Amino acid sequence: MPRVRGIAKKLSRNIPTTSISLVLLVLLLVNVSILWSFNSYSVLFAEWLPSVNGAGEQRIGRHVWRRAKEPTPLVEVDDRHPIRELMRAADAGFERYNANRSRTFKEAVSKYRKSYGRHPPPGYKEWYKFARKRKVHNIDDFQQIHDDLRPFWAIPPSQIRHYAAHASDDYGHLVATISLRDGQIFQELWGWRSETFVKLLKRFARWLPDMDIPMNRMDQPRVIVPWEEMQKHLEVERKSRSLVEEGVTDSFSRNIRGLYVPSPRYPQPAWLNRFNPFLYPIEHNRDQQGSPAVYEWFNYAGGQFMDLAAKACPPDSYARNAQSSKHAKAAEGSYKHSLGGFVTNFNASTDLCTVGPQISHLHGMLYASTSMQVTHKLIPIFSECKTNINSDILFPANMYWKKDKRYDYNDLHDIPWDDKDDIMVWRGVTSGGNTFADDPQRWRNMHRHRLVLLTNSTELSINHNTTTILTPKDDGTYIPHPFAPSPFAHNHTNTGFTEKLACVGSCDFYNASLTMLPQTNFAETFKSKYLIDVDGHSFSGRWRAFLQSRSLGLKATIFREWHDSRLFAWRHFVPVDNRYDDLYSLLTYFIGAKGDVNVPAHDYEARKLAQQGRQWAGKVLRREDLEIYTFRLLLEYGRVVDDERERIGVVGDGGVEMEEFDRRYPAVD
Repeated sequence: MPRVRGIAKKLSRNIPTTSISLVLLVLLLVNVSILWSFNSYSVLFAEWLPSVNGAGEQRIGRHVWRRAKEPTPLVEVDDRHPIRELMRAADAGFERYNANRSRTFKEAVSKYRKSYGRHPPPGYKEWYKFARKRKVHNIDDFQQIHDDLRPFWAIPPSQIRHYAAHASDDYGHLVATISLRDGQIFQELWGWRSETFVKLLKRFARWLPDMDIPMNRMDQPRVIVPWEEMQKHLEVERKSRSLVEEGVTDSFSRNIRGLYVPSPRYPQPAWLNRFNPFLYPIEHNRDQQGSPAVYEWFNYAGGQFMDLAAKACPPDSYARNAQSSKHAKAAEGSYKHSLGGFVTNFNASTDLCTVGPQISHLHGMLYASTSMQVTHKLIPIFSECKTNINSDILFPANMYWKKDKRYDYNDLHDIPWDDKDDIMVWRGVTSGGNTFADDPQRWRNMHRHRLVLLTNSTELSINHNTTTILTPKDDGTYIPHPFAPSPFAHNHTNTGFTEKLACVGSCDFYNASLTMLPQTNFAETFKSKYLIDVDGHSFSGRWRAFLQSRSLGLKATIFREWHDSRLFAWRHFVPVDNRYDDLYSLLTYFIGAKGDVNVPAHDYEARKLAQQGRQWAGKVLRREDLEIYTFRLLLEYGRVVDDERERIGVVGDGGVEMEEFDRRYPAVD
């Protein structure tokens, strides 16, 4: 800036004042552009601070950006490690998925009918336009919705509506009801989940039919239907499919009965009624069912979840034959690589019918859930997550749409890959399941606690823990090798708890074994290349932000979410076995190891996965994608609860109208 002022002073002797101002402005803009070109985090006034490794840090407001290290050479290690094989297979699967997308309304409708044996629901044209205008990447990928709603085709629509209308009658059932009437939204039992959902619904409520949406207010999923009963429901659904066009109309029924009808117990002004009829305690008017809805909820907190889950699994599954070594071996082989134990099938690795018996004492919800209220009846309950044996109806988690700074990704908090440390980081609270002072083995077996202990170098050193990793041979192949992880954990992991929760009684028993660490934010988290995400009481709300970041996400979970079908393990993230027996093989592959064993680093592969995950999340995990999914979900649900569901839908291919629309809003690449 002094140089700019000096030039301006000389120029001022020879040119008019107006010209001086113009020259100064141009010089200022040039100066700013030069400064800004250094990196996307630069500002005009920044303070350089020393760091522990001497690299230097630049403080920008409340954030810190570290000066870029020398870029890592783009060198791919050419060897025959199993992970390379898994990445190639994932790439091939992803390319097939990406190449098979419908490009026009006509193609989308045709694929819908071929996939589900039905015409699309009323309102599908409006949804299609809504999705295309918001640049949906894959107009066909909504299989999860159909999987969730399939069994409800075996339940009479009036019965489904009856269950939905009365779901929140009893506050102790922990269900909130959201109602749609003529495009208007009404809400009972205010809370952050339902408040956020209402805001989202306003984006497309005008296109939806009247309905009641019973929302789960608990973290854990709620509905577990026995396998034999579920097969009967699915068979009814299969037989009900029809593509007959005669008599089919593209409109929902009007004035359907049996919906939620509020009636104030206490008088309130008429003007207040217009804004929110649920401000006062309410009771339901009787509907055509004429009898109370029976949900058969029961409390199972602290119980062995697999005792319930097994009932929802096939008779020949491992979960129903937990004592069989034959079933155990087959289950392991269905999702684990024989060399290194890497997860080869992420879907199977989260299937409780497959892995449940092996992790029944290693996951908090399975072993000692802090809360659990479930039913074996098929009733409509909308939940943010579920396990594979649950029959809850999935919707995108509200925290993903809410713009909560604890879960929402902000690019200003992130830094380039080469500026990140070769460290796997995790922070959280001691949630996941109930812990007891007189049962240390219980808390040591919880999924979060195991992760922290497994990466605690002091704990590993004291107990002389060893594990097995893969090391290279001269011919490029890899073999198992014993590995003492304590030094590696000291240099390359940073995990810990920030708060003690979920204790039965006092949490003081943790003091002898665990040190609570300060809470961190995303700006600190994103300084590390490797971000592992594990469950809490239920799913983790940080996963979407991890995928959007420039770091590489590692994921261990038993829960399913709305987006699972559009994320490819080994293409967009690294799957981790819920037992973590593959963790050090994974980390040493990407980071490398030196000393008693030598493993070459595969930073190129790690960065490639991180970049692919980030780019893909930017296409399919946007806030717009959450809206598109929810809109489609409620159209499909609206048809299921319609008495005329067999005779409503979209016939034809959209004609000239939709051809013209497709020309104006083509499919994105």
